[in-house]
Amino acid sequence: MDLIPMTTSTEIAARTPTVAVLPVGSFEQHGSHLPLATDTIIAAAIATSIAARYNVLVLPPITVSCSHEHAAWPGTVSISHKTLSAIVEDIRESLANNGITRLAIVNGHGGNYVLSNIVQTANASKPGVMTLFPTRADWDQARAAADLETDAHRDMHAGELEVSILLHSCPDAVRPGVAQGDHLADERSMLLVHGMGAYTQTGVIGQPSAATREKGHALLHSLTEAFGRHLSAMGVERQSSAGQW
Repeated sequence: MDLIPMTTSTEIAARTPTVAVLPVGSFEQHGSHLPLATDTIIAAAIATSIAARYNVLVLPPITVSCSHEHAAWPGTVSISHKTLSAIVEDIRESLANNGITRLAIVNGHGGNYVLSNIVQTANASKPGVMTLFPTRADWDQARAAADLETDAHRDMHAGELEVSILLHSCPDAVRPGVAQGDHLADERSMLLVHGMGAYTQTGVIGQPSAATREKGHALLHSLTEAFGRHLSAMGVERQSSAGQW
């Protein structure tokens, strides 16, 4: 899997996509068994799977975002919500200047709360110009389709879902220790106040031992199918990447 799209300008001119897909990841700790770039890898994997099915322009990922709750661990880097918002708005304006007026943000990091407000504001001015993907319902459906053992609350970080997607899309990124990495912290109501460090010493909240490559494949397949509903919501004909539906 390529984190950076290898599409040429000539190919985009021939396909004339009307929707751009912007993966947004992070650079934050994911325990000892996953890399700091995990969320970026996941967002890029989802975007790549979408591009294989639909006629969209996949953009390079935003690789650093709002990871302040992980600041207690070495290597974590964050930008402010204001900076992230400005980056997305600048990208959106540049796309519009090139005739692409619809943007789908593929978010790989749950702490990027500001993205919801960006999409909300954009659609208030002109409905259907932006969507945030996957939604909670999209993730829940994907978890069910992949027969995951955990739910989204229990498997919050570096657990079954994230390890499964990396085992499928980027297996070399998964380090030893997955089977011994489980840590549950279902009560974490003050997470935004105290950060992740108040609830886990390892940086993990979830069940990585339950992850499999097959679950990762099923997760991505379900999410790719679900993206079609977002295209419809933006009023876009769901043309495939090959020019047919």
